[in-house]
Amino acid sequence: MYGNQCISPMMQLLISLRFYATGSFYITVGDFGGIHSSTMCHIIKKVTKAIATLRPTFIQLPRGSEAIRKTQEEFYKIARFPRVISAIDGTHIRIQSPGGNTAEVFRNRKGFFSFNVQAMCSSDLIFQDIVARWPGSSHDSMIFANSSAKFHFENGEFGNGIVLGDSGYEQTNYLLIPFQNPNTPAQSLYNESQIRTRNVIERCFGAWKRRFPVLSIGLRCKLPLAQDVIVACAILHNLARMKNEEEPPNDPEVHIPPPPIFDPIIANPTGQERYLTRNIVLEYFNSLNNSNN
Repeated sequence: MYGNQCISPMMQLLISLRFYATGSFYITVGDFGGIHSSTMCHIIKKVTKAIATLRPTFIQLPRGSEAIRKTQEEFYKIARFPRVISAIDGTHIRIQSPGGNTAEVFRNRKGFFSFNVQAMCSSDLIFQDIVARWPGSSHDSMIFANSSAKFHFENGEFGNGIVLGDSGYEQTNYLLIPFQNPNTPAQSLYNESQIRTRNVIERCFGAWKRRFPVLSIGLRCKLPLAQDVIVACAILHNLARMKNEEEPPNDPEVHIPPPPIFDPIIANPTGQERYLTRNIVLEYFNSLNNSNN
């Protein structure tokens, strides 16, 4: 209630969308509609939580042989990299200091407090998975190692599907990273195709943060709500992509930080099974190179 009027569900949704789109303080967004900041806080919490509960419906990796095959075909069109069903990376979402004894674990290597958000996306920039609970000091590889996505891949639930990541991840039989020092034409071709194909996740992050500047400006709310806002904005981004909404334009006043640079992880040289899939794919690029000569 405000004044003596009930706030309609549509108005509550619009208030929340305005918050995601501006990142303003509650009082600023509330002044726009003549609503007290405490009421604003309650509305944004309730609406955000409701949207976040839709995650299983709108954020999911491809399931079933037909869906996997179609996803692989769409990825292949980018740079002829075979069997890809997803690209993975992490991005930092700025937050205010959470306070308490564990606050410093949220400080990332660039010096600000954040969540390190892991996401996986499709070739058409739709989120397939998102993990928004790890503090900014967490490494990408650790986040993936403790994710449900890794569990499902380990169980072989995606057939011969593979994921492309950068050197912040550990090479496995289903998650392929670039060669650190390519020394053959096939390895160079592999790296070029891998990087071009994997670039969709960076484009996805960019479009997501432009569409919802609150993710770039920073979240000034408590941690549970900040996590729900991140997930809710990912769901809304997917809906916008599914409805073919126009890409949000670049805003020079909204700074989207570059992706973090991680030290490469060198996989255990005795674990040859980690390289089985990459060697098979490398044979494919070797044949491509030979056919082009």
